[in-house]
Amino acid sequence: MVYLVVCTVLFKNINKNFMQLYKDTCLKCSRIITQNYSTSFSLGIKALAKKFHNPIYAIYGFVRYADEIVDTFHDFDKKELLETFQRDTYTAIRQKISLNPVLQSFQDVVNTYQIEHELIAAFLHSMEMDLYFQHYNDSRYEEYIYGSAEVVGLMCLRVFCEGDDAMYQRLKAPAKSLGSAFQKVNFLRDMKADFEERGRVYFPGVEFLQFSNEVKGQIEEDIQKDFDDAFQGIRALPIGAKMGVYLAYVYYRKLFDKIKGMPASRVKAERIRVPDSRKLTLMVQSYFKYQLKAI
Repeated sequence: MVYLVVCTVLFKNINKNFMQLYKDTCLKCSRIITQNYSTSFSLGIKALAKKFHNPIYAIYGFVRYADEIVDTFHDFDKKELLETFQRDTYTAIRQKISLNPVLQSFQDVVNTYQIEHELIAAFLHSMEMDLYFQHYNDSRYEEYIYGSAEVVGLMCLRVFCEGDDAMYQRLKAPAKSLGSAFQKVNFLRDMKADFEERGRVYFPGVEFLQFSNEVKGQIEEDIQKDFDDAFQGIRALPIGAKMGVYLAYVYYRKLFDKIKGMPASRVKAERIRVPDSRKLTLMVQSYFKYQLKAI
């Protein structure tokens, strides 16, 4: 009898250890995806409190792979791939497990931090919009920005607030503004590739070939407002989240400033970027600002 009890306990512990091994392995996949696809976000995540690393890696891995379906897999049936990904996402959340490492990590974060399914639905809807629309009017543009970027900021905010709904509601608007600013900067940075490779122009009423300095300036005014609104929210974030989010903000502000200093003709002709060496310098500068409580 004692032998059976000991064996049962050992089996349960072994099973528990292997389940944790599976979860850890899946999270490593999300971390690798983040590191391979984005230097800026990888460095930003490392500047977060350690408890936030894996949840944010998991969110980034999910949104990155969904975006790859509509942006990269040109030789495949994107609509079918996205429908499968969407169906598998909700199945993973409902069952609290998935054999897809990215979805396994994501469902764990969704269930742990009670991320609203409406945010996930809005994100996947925006990915679907990329299958059908190449030019966006005002309403579609706002809808796309919300689903592709603002809700991602809200998912991350749910993690940072750790169940404090009052804090989440206070910081919800600036979190959306930060996601919006990041996405609009991406649109400017990737304008050439979006048009030449995918036939897309996201900014309403803008024709790629007629993109002018005047139009560029109007877009930049809108982005500047988003950054200004977002900064106030960053200052109010919990200690463990503030430095990492601020660092991502600094990277994108530097990229934005670089784009602002260039004519529209150059934005149409090349992908503007900030060198990794410069990002490391910005990280050190941001760290000292943070330590001096300048943010």
